[in-house]
Amino acid sequence: MNDRRPLDLVTKTVALPDVGLGRGWEGPALFAVTLLLLSFGLVTLYSASVFMAQQAGLADHYYVLSQATGAAVGLVALVLCARLPYRLWEALAWPMLWISVVLLLMVVLPFTEGLTHAAKGARRWLDLGIRFQPSDLAKVSIVTWTAMLAVRKQGEFRSLSRGLAPFLLIWGLLLVPIMLQPDLSTALLMATVAALIVFAAGGRVGHFAFLGLLAVPMLLAQLASGFRAARIQAFLDPASDPSGAGYQLYQSLIALGSGGLTGRGFGNGQQKYAFLPEPHNDFIFAMVGEEWGFLGVVGVVVLYMAFVVLGFRIARRAPDLFGQLLALGITNLIALHAVLHMMVGVGLLPTTGLALPLVSYGRTNLVVTLAAVGILMAVARETDRDWRPEQEERRRTDDLARSSRSRASLATRRARA
Repeated sequence: MNDRRPLDLVTKTVALPDVGLGRGWEGPALFAVTLLLLSFGLVTLYSASVFMAQQAGLADHYYVLSQATGAAVGLVALVLCARLPYRLWEALAWPMLWISVVLLLMVVLPFTEGLTHAAKGARRWLDLGIRFQPSDLAKVSIVTWTAMLAVRKQGEFRSLSRGLAPFLLIWGLLLVPIMLQPDLSTALLMATVAALIVFAAGGRVGHFAFLGLLAVPMLLAQLASGFRAARIQAFLDPASDPSGAGYQLYQSLIALGSGGLTGRGFGNGQQKYAFLPEPHNDFIFAMVGEEWGFLGVVGVVVLYMAFVVLGFRIARRAPDLFGQLLALGITNLIALHAVLHMMVGVGLLPTTGLALPLVSYGRTNLVVTLAAVGILMAVARETDRDWRPEQEERRRTDDLARSSRSRASLATRRARA
Protein backbone atom coordinates (compact mmCIF):
# COMPACT_ATOMS: atom_id res chain seq x y z
CA MET A 1 0.00 0.00 0.00
CA ASN A 2 1.25 3.46 -0.85
CA ASP A 3 1.32 5.20 2.52
CA ARG A 4 1.99 8.69 1.18
CA ARG A 5 -0.97 10.88 2.00
CA PRO A 6 -2.58 12.47 -1.08
CA LEU A 7 -1.94 16.12 -1.76
CA ASP A 8 0.70 16.42 0.98
CA LEU A 9 3.35 17.62 -1.43
CA VAL A 10 0.94 19.98 -3.13
CA THR A 11 -1.03 21.58 -0.35
CA LYS A 12 1.26 21.90 2.62
CA THR A 13 3.14 24.78 1.04
CA VAL A 14 -0.01 26.77 0.26
CA ALA A 15 -2.25 25.99 3.22
CA LEU A 16 -3.52 29.18 4.79
CA PRO A 17 -4.17 29.84 8.47
CA ASP A 18 -7.61 30.68 9.74
CA VAL A 19 -7.63 34.42 9.15
CA GLY A 20 -10.90 35.03 10.88
CA LEU A 21 -12.92 35.88 7.78
CA GLY A 22 -15.65 33.46 8.71
CA ARG A 23 -16.52 30.04 7.38
CA GLY A 24 -17.28 29.41 3.76
CA TRP A 25 -15.50 32.49 2.42
CA GLU A 26 -13.36 30.67 -0.16
CA GLY A 27 -16.17 30.35 -2.72
CA PRO A 28 -17.21 34.03 -2.69
CA ALA A 29 -13.55 35.10 -2.75
CA LEU A 30 -12.92 32.87 -5.76
CA PHE A 31 -15.95 34.34 -7.50
CA ALA A 32 -14.70 37.87 -6.82
CA VAL A 33 -11.25 37.10 -8.25
CA THR A 34 -12.88 35.53 -11.31
CA LEU A 35 -15.07 38.58 -11.91
CA LEU A 36 -12.06 40.90 -11.57
CA LEU A 37 -10.09 38.94 -14.17
CA LEU A 38 -13.12 38.71 -16.47
CA SER A 39 -13.87 42.44 -16.23
CA PHE A 40 -10.24 43.40 -16.80
CA GLY A 41 -10.15 41.01 -19.74
CA LEU A 42 -13.13 42.65 -21.43
CA VAL A 43 -11.61 46.11 -20.99
CA THR A 44 -8.23 45.01 -22.35
CA LEU A 45 -9.83 43.07 -25.18
CA TYR A 46 -11.74 46.12 -26.36
CA SER A 47 -8.55 48.14 -26.69
CA ALA A 48 -6.63 45.27 -28.29
CA SER A 49 -9.29 44.44 -30.89
CA VAL A 50 -10.58 47.81 -32.12
CA PHE A 51 -8.04 48.11 -34.93
CA MET A 52 -8.54 44.49 -35.98
CA ALA A 53 -12.30 45.02 -36.19
CA GLN A 54 -11.86 48.17 -38.26
CA GLN A 55 -9.49 46.41 -40.64
CA ALA A 56 -12.09 43.69 -41.17
CA GLY A 57 -14.86 46.21 -41.76
CA LEU A 58 -16.58 45.39 -38.48
CA ALA A 59 -17.89 47.57 -35.67
CA ASP A 60 -15.29 48.67 -33.12
CA HIS A 61 -17.00 46.68 -30.39
CA TYR A 62 -17.43 43.48 -32.44
CA TYR A 63 -14.92 41.32 -30.58
CA VAL A 64 -15.68 42.59 -27.09
CA LEU A 65 -19.42 42.21 -27.67
CA SER A 66 -18.87 38.65 -28.87
CA GLN A 67 -16.75 37.94 -25.81
CA ALA A 68 -19.32 39.54 -23.52
CA THR A 69 -21.94 37.19 -24.96
CA GLY A 70 -19.69 34.26 -24.12
CA ALA A 71 -19.14 35.70 -20.65
CA ALA A 72 -22.90 35.87 -20.05
CA VAL A 73 -23.32 32.23 -21.10
CA GLY A 74 -20.29 31.26 -19.02
CA LEU A 75 -21.58 32.99 -15.90
CA VAL A 76 -24.86 31.12 -16.22
CA ALA A 77 -22.85 27.89 -16.53
CA LEU A 78 -20.80 28.92 -13.49
CA VAL A 79 -23.90 29.44 -11.35
CA LEU A 80 -25.44 26.14 -12.45
CA CYS A 81 -22.24 24.18 -11.83
CA ALA A 82 -21.76 25.86 -8.45
CA ARG A 83 -25.23 24.76 -7.35
CA LEU A 84 -24.86 21.14 -8.50
CA PRO A 85 -23.27 18.66 -6.06
CA TYR A 86 -19.72 18.14 -7.25
CA ARG A 87 -20.00 14.37 -6.84
CA LEU A 88 -22.30 14.40 -9.86
CA TRP A 89 -19.22 14.90 -12.02
CA GLU A 90 -17.81 11.60 -10.76
CA ALA A 91 -20.84 9.84 -12.24
CA LEU A 92 -20.59 11.86 -15.46
CA ALA A 93 -16.85 11.32 -15.93
CA TRP A 94 -17.16 8.48 -18.46
CA PRO A 95 -19.94 10.09 -20.57
CA MET A 96 -18.02 13.38 -20.71
CA LEU A 97 -14.89 11.53 -21.75
CA TRP A 98 -16.54 9.66 -24.63
CA ILE A 99 -18.33 12.79 -25.85
CA SER A 100 -14.98 14.58 -25.92
CA VAL A 101 -13.34 11.71 -27.81
CA VAL A 102 -16.09 11.69 -30.45
CA LEU A 103 -15.93 15.47 -30.91
CA LEU A 104 -12.14 15.44 -31.19
CA LEU A 105 -12.26 12.67 -33.81
CA MET A 106 -14.81 14.67 -35.78
CA VAL A 107 -12.26 17.47 -35.98
CA VAL A 108 -9.41 15.42 -37.46
CA LEU A 109 -11.07 12.67 -39.53
CA PRO A 110 -10.67 13.30 -43.29
CA PHE A 111 -14.36 12.83 -44.15
CA THR A 112 -15.56 15.43 -41.62
CA GLU A 113 -13.92 18.46 -43.22
CA GLY A 114 -17.32 19.95 -43.99
CA LEU A 115 -18.06 20.16 -40.26
CA THR A 116 -14.80 21.81 -39.29
CA HIS A 117 -13.20 25.22 -39.52
CA ALA A 118 -9.52 25.53 -40.37
CA ALA A 119 -7.31 28.52 -39.59
CA LYS A 120 -3.56 29.01 -40.08
CA GLY A 121 -3.03 25.41 -41.10
CA ALA A 122 -4.82 23.88 -38.11
CA ARG A 123 -8.22 22.19 -37.81
CA ARG A 124 -9.31 22.83 -34.22
CA TRP A 125 -12.91 23.99 -34.51
CA LEU A 126 -16.18 22.21 -35.13
CA ASP A 127 -18.96 24.13 -36.84
CA LEU A 128 -22.28 22.52 -35.92
CA GLY A 129 -24.31 25.71 -36.20
CA ILE A 130 -22.16 27.02 -33.34
CA ARG A 131 -18.41 27.12 -33.80
CA PHE A 132 -16.43 25.77 -30.84
CA GLN A 133 -13.20 24.00 -29.90
CA PRO A 134 -13.71 20.45 -28.59
CA SER A 135 -10.25 20.53 -26.98
CA ASP A 136 -11.56 23.02 -24.40
CA LEU A 137 -14.24 20.56 -23.30
CA ALA A 138 -11.63 17.79 -23.32
CA LYS A 139 -9.56 19.71 -20.74
CA VAL A 140 -12.34 19.49 -18.16
CA SER A 141 -13.18 15.93 -19.20
CA ILE A 142 -9.63 14.69 -18.60
CA VAL A 143 -9.53 16.38 -15.18
CA THR A 144 -12.87 14.89 -14.10
CA TRP A 145 -12.17 11.41 -15.44
CA THR A 146 -8.63 11.28 -14.02
CA ALA A 147 -9.83 12.38 -10.58
CA MET A 148 -12.58 9.74 -10.65
CA LEU A 149 -10.28 6.86 -11.61
CA ALA A 150 -7.50 7.99 -9.27
CA VAL A 151 -9.89 7.51 -6.34
CA ARG A 152 -10.73 3.99 -7.50
CA LYS A 153 -7.07 3.12 -8.06
CA GLN A 154 -6.02 3.84 -4.48
CA GLY A 155 -3.65 1.13 -3.33
CA GLU A 156 -2.66 0.09 -6.90
CA PHE A 157 -0.22 2.84 -7.83
CA ARG A 158 2.82 0.79 -6.87
CA SER A 159 2.12 -1.33 -9.94
CA LEU A 160 2.73 0.33 -13.30
CA SER A 161 0.42 -2.06 -15.16
CA ARG A 162 -2.49 -1.78 -12.72
CA GLY A 163 -1.87 1.76 -11.55
CA LEU A 164 -0.66 4.21 -14.21
CA ALA A 165 -1.12 2.18 -17.41
CA PRO A 166 -4.96 2.41 -17.53
CA PHE A 167 -4.69 6.19 -17.34
CA LEU A 168 -2.24 6.28 -20.24
CA LEU A 169 -4.57 4.31 -22.52
CA ILE A 170 -7.50 6.67 -21.99
CA TRP A 171 -5.37 9.82 -22.02
CA GLY A 172 -4.12 8.74 -25.44
CA LEU A 173 -7.67 8.74 -26.82
CA LEU A 174 -7.87 12.46 -26.02
CA LEU A 175 -4.31 13.60 -26.60
CA VAL A 176 -3.57 11.94 -29.94
CA PRO A 177 -6.44 13.66 -31.84
CA ILE A 178 -5.41 16.99 -30.32
CA MET A 179 -1.83 16.48 -31.48
CA LEU A 180 -3.14 15.71 -34.98
CA GLN A 181 -4.97 19.06 -35.23
CA PRO A 182 -2.02 19.96 -34.68
CA ASP A 183 -2.01 21.43 -31.16
CA LEU A 184 0.96 20.05 -29.28
CA SER A 185 0.93 22.75 -26.60
CA THR A 186 -2.64 21.92 -25.53
CA ALA A 187 -1.87 18.19 -25.50
CA LEU A 188 1.18 18.74 -23.29
CA LEU A 189 -0.80 21.01 -20.97
CA MET A 190 -3.54 18.40 -20.55
CA ALA A 191 -1.02 15.61 -19.99
CA THR A 192 0.75 17.66 -17.32
CA VAL A 193 -2.45 18.48 -15.45
CA ALA A 194 -3.64 14.87 -15.57
CA ALA A 195 -0.24 13.62 -14.36
CA LEU A 196 -0.31 16.05 -11.43
CA ILE A 197 -3.70 14.66 -10.37
CA VAL A 198 -2.41 11.09 -10.40
CA PHE A 199 0.76 12.11 -8.58
CA ALA A 200 -1.27 13.87 -5.89
CA ALA A 201 -3.42 10.75 -5.53
CA GLY A 202 -0.40 8.55 -4.88
CA GLY A 203 1.25 7.93 -8.25
CA ARG A 204 4.95 7.10 -8.10
CA VAL A 205 7.60 9.54 -9.30
CA GLY A 206 9.64 6.68 -10.75
CA HIS A 207 6.81 5.65 -13.08
CA PHE A 208 6.44 9.17 -14.43
CA ALA A 209 10.21 9.50 -14.87
CA PHE A 210 10.38 6.20 -16.77
CA LEU A 211 7.50 7.12 -19.07
CA GLY A 212 8.94 10.61 -19.54
CA LEU A 213 12.19 9.12 -20.80
CA LEU A 214 10.25 6.96 -23.25
CA ALA A 215 8.35 10.01 -24.51
CA VAL A 216 11.47 12.15 -25.11
CA PRO A 217 12.26 10.72 -28.60
CA MET A 218 8.65 11.23 -29.75
CA LEU A 219 8.63 14.77 -28.43
CA LEU A 220 11.95 15.58 -30.08
CA ALA A 221 10.60 14.23 -33.37
CA GLN A 222 7.66 16.63 -33.08
CA LEU A 223 9.97 19.58 -32.41
CA ALA A 224 12.82 18.78 -34.81
CA SER A 225 11.29 20.08 -38.03
CA GLY A 226 8.69 22.39 -39.50
CA PHE A 227 7.25 25.46 -37.85
CA ARG A 228 7.98 24.16 -34.34
CA ALA A 229 11.72 23.97 -35.02
CA ALA A 230 11.62 27.53 -36.40
CA ARG A 231 9.80 28.74 -33.28
CA ILE A 232 12.35 27.09 -31.01
CA GLN A 233 15.17 28.74 -32.94
CA ALA A 234 13.40 32.09 -32.63
CA PHE A 235 12.92 31.47 -28.91
CA LEU A 236 16.65 30.82 -28.44
CA ASP A 237 17.53 33.96 -30.41
CA PRO A 238 14.57 36.31 -31.03
CA ALA A 239 16.72 38.68 -33.09
CA SER A 240 17.85 35.94 -35.49
CA ASP A 241 14.69 36.19 -37.61
CA PRO A 242 12.72 39.24 -36.44
CA SER A 243 10.58 39.35 -39.57
CA GLY A 244 9.94 35.61 -39.78
CA ALA A 245 9.63 32.91 -37.13
CA GLY A 246 10.68 35.32 -34.38
CA TYR A 247 8.30 38.09 -35.40
CA GLN A 248 5.59 37.37 -32.81
CA LEU A 249 8.00 37.10 -29.88
CA TYR A 250 10.01 40.11 -31.04
CA GLN A 251 6.94 42.33 -31.22
CA SER A 252 5.68 41.00 -27.88
CA LEU A 253 8.93 42.00 -26.19
CA ILE A 254 8.72 45.44 -27.78
CA ALA A 255 5.18 45.86 -26.42
CA LEU A 256 6.16 44.80 -22.92
CA GLY A 257 9.31 46.90 -22.90
CA SER A 258 7.58 50.06 -24.11
CA GLY A 259 5.01 49.94 -21.29
CA GLY A 260 7.44 51.04 -18.60
CA LEU A 261 6.19 51.26 -15.03
CA THR A 262 2.66 52.56 -15.60
CA GLY A 263 2.08 51.85 -19.30
CA ARG A 264 1.10 54.00 -22.25
CA GLY A 265 -2.47 54.22 -20.97
CA PHE A 266 -5.70 52.51 -21.93
CA GLY A 267 -6.20 52.56 -25.69
CA ASN A 268 -2.78 54.09 -26.38
CA GLY A 269 -0.89 50.90 -27.21
CA GLN A 270 0.90 50.95 -30.57
CA GLN A 271 1.71 47.29 -31.18
CA LYS A 272 -1.93 46.42 -31.89
CA TYR A 273 -1.75 48.45 -35.10
CA ALA A 274 -0.78 45.50 -37.32
CA PHE A 275 2.54 44.93 -35.55
CA LEU A 276 1.73 42.33 -32.89
CA PRO A 277 -0.16 39.29 -34.27
CA GLU A 278 -3.15 38.10 -32.23
CA PRO A 279 -3.04 40.99 -29.73
CA HIS A 280 -6.53 40.03 -28.56
CA ASN A 281 -5.72 36.38 -27.95
CA ASP A 282 -2.31 34.67 -27.99
CA PHE A 283 -0.42 37.85 -27.01
CA ILE A 284 -2.92 39.78 -24.94
CA PHE A 285 -0.50 39.68 -22.01
CA ALA A 286 1.87 41.82 -24.07
CA MET A 287 -0.97 44.32 -24.55
CA VAL A 288 -1.47 44.40 -20.79
CA GLY A 289 2.20 45.24 -20.34
CA GLU A 290 2.17 47.94 -23.01
CA GLU A 291 -0.98 49.78 -21.92
CA TRP A 292 -0.95 49.10 -18.16
CA GLY A 293 2.79 48.79 -17.61
CA PHE A 294 4.68 46.81 -15.01
CA LEU A 295 2.10 47.64 -12.35
CA GLY A 296 -0.69 46.25 -14.52
CA VAL A 297 1.29 43.06 -15.15
CA VAL A 298 1.91 42.64 -11.42
CA GLY A 299 -1.80 43.16 -10.72
CA VAL A 300 -2.77 40.42 -13.17
CA VAL A 301 -0.16 38.04 -11.71
CA VAL A 302 -1.41 38.73 -8.19
CA LEU A 303 -4.99 37.91 -9.21
CA TYR A 304 -3.92 34.57 -10.66
CA MET A 305 -1.86 33.84 -7.56
CA ALA A 306 -4.92 34.55 -5.43
CA PHE A 307 -6.92 32.18 -7.60
CA VAL A 308 -4.33 29.43 -7.11
CA VAL A 309 -4.13 29.88 -3.34
CA LEU A 310 -7.93 29.78 -3.04
CA GLY A 311 -8.12 26.72 -5.29
CA PHE A 312 -5.53 24.82 -3.25
CA ARG A 313 -7.24 25.81 -0.03
CA ILE A 314 -10.54 24.47 -1.37
CA ALA A 315 -8.79 21.27 -2.46
CA ARG A 316 -7.24 20.70 0.94
CA ARG A 317 -10.54 21.12 2.78
CA ALA A 318 -12.67 19.08 0.39
CA PRO A 319 -14.83 16.41 2.07
CA ASP A 320 -13.33 13.47 0.15
CA LEU A 321 -10.48 12.51 -2.13
CA PHE A 322 -12.49 13.00 -5.32
CA GLY A 323 -13.29 16.56 -4.29
CA GLN A 324 -9.64 17.17 -3.45
CA LEU A 325 -8.38 15.87 -6.79
CA LEU A 326 -11.11 17.60 -8.79
CA ALA A 327 -10.36 20.96 -7.17
CA LEU A 328 -6.64 20.44 -7.56
CA GLY A 329 -7.02 19.53 -11.25
CA ILE A 330 -9.19 22.55 -12.10
CA THR A 331 -6.87 24.91 -10.22
CA ASN A 332 -3.78 23.52 -11.94
CA LEU A 333 -5.49 23.63 -15.34
CA ILE A 334 -6.29 27.34 -15.11
CA ALA A 335 -3.02 28.21 -13.37
CA LEU A 336 -0.80 26.42 -15.90
CA HIS A 337 -2.79 27.94 -18.76
CA ALA A 338 -2.05 31.40 -17.37
CA VAL A 339 1.59 30.71 -16.52
CA LEU A 340 2.40 29.27 -19.95
CA HIS A 341 0.70 32.17 -21.74
CA MET A 342 2.63 34.73 -19.70
CA MET A 343 5.92 32.87 -20.12
CA VAL A 344 5.46 32.94 -23.90
CA GLY A 345 4.74 36.68 -23.77
CA VAL A 346 7.98 37.47 -21.94
CA GLY A 347 10.08 35.08 -24.01
CA LEU A 348 10.58 32.30 -21.47
CA LEU A 349 8.92 29.69 -23.71
CA PRO A 350 8.59 29.22 -27.48
CA THR A 351 5.47 30.68 -29.04
CA THR A 352 2.31 28.62 -28.50
CA GLY A 353 -1.38 29.25 -29.01
CA LEU A 354 -2.49 29.06 -25.37
CA ALA A 355 -4.95 31.73 -24.25
CA LEU A 356 -4.83 33.71 -21.02
CA PRO A 357 -7.81 32.34 -19.04
CA LEU A 358 -10.69 34.79 -18.54
CA VAL A 359 -8.79 37.51 -20.42
CA SER A 360 -7.98 36.34 -23.97
CA TYR A 361 -10.60 36.32 -26.71
CA GLY A 362 -12.26 32.96 -27.26
CA ARG A 363 -15.82 32.13 -26.28
CA THR A 364 -15.44 28.36 -25.99
CA ASN A 365 -12.47 28.67 -23.68
CA LEU A 366 -14.23 31.36 -21.66
CA VAL A 367 -17.46 29.39 -21.18
CA VAL A 368 -15.61 26.20 -20.24
CA THR A 369 -13.29 28.07 -17.85
CA LEU A 370 -16.21 29.74 -16.08
CA ALA A 371 -18.02 26.40 -15.82
CA ALA A 372 -14.86 24.88 -14.31
CA VAL A 373 -14.74 27.71 -11.77
CA GLY A 374 -18.34 26.85 -10.91
CA ILE A 375 -17.35 23.24 -10.23
CA LEU A 376 -14.54 24.50 -8.00
CA MET A 377 -17.04 26.65 -6.13
CA ALA A 378 -19.30 23.61 -5.72
CA VAL A 379 -16.43 21.83 -3.97
CA ALA A 380 -15.95 24.90 -1.77
CA ARG A 381 -19.66 24.89 -0.91
CA GLU A 382 -19.34 21.39 0.55
CA THR A 383 -16.02 22.01 2.25
CA ASP A 384 -15.54 20.39 5.63
CA ARG A 385 -15.89 23.44 7.87
CA ASP A 386 -14.30 21.65 10.82
CA TRP A 387 -11.35 20.37 8.81
CA ARG A 388 -8.26 19.32 10.71
CA PRO A 389 -5.00 17.96 9.23
CA GLU A 390 -5.43 14.61 10.97
CA GLN A 391 -8.73 14.06 9.15
CA GLU A 392 -6.86 13.62 5.88
CA GLU A 393 -5.66 10.15 6.89
CA ARG A 394 -9.18 9.10 7.81
CA ARG A 395 -10.48 10.26 4.44
CA ARG A 396 -7.77 8.31 2.68
CA THR A 397 -8.69 5.18 4.66
CA ASP A 398 -12.34 5.62 3.68
CA ASP A 399 -11.40 6.03 -0.01
CA LEU A 400 -9.19 2.94 0.13
CA ALA A 401 -12.05 0.96 1.62
CA ARG A 402 -14.43 2.15 -1.08
CA SER A 403 -11.91 1.26 -3.77
CA SER A 404 -11.46 -2.24 -2.30
CA ARG A 405 -15.23 -2.78 -2.20
CA SER A 406 -15.51 -1.71 -5.85
CA ARG A 407 -12.81 -4.16 -6.93
CA ALA A 408 -14.35 -6.98 -4.88
CA SER A 409 -17.78 -6.30 -6.37
CA LEU A 410 -16.30 -6.32 -9.89
CA ALA A 411 -14.47 -9.59 -9.26
CA THR A 412 -17.67 -11.16 -7.94
CA ARG A 413 -19.66 -10.12 -11.02
CA ARG A 414 -16.98 -11.51 -13.30
CA ALA A 415 -16.91 -14.80 -11.40
CA ARG A 416 -20.68 -15.17 -11.70
CA ALA A 417 -20.54 -14.40 -15.40
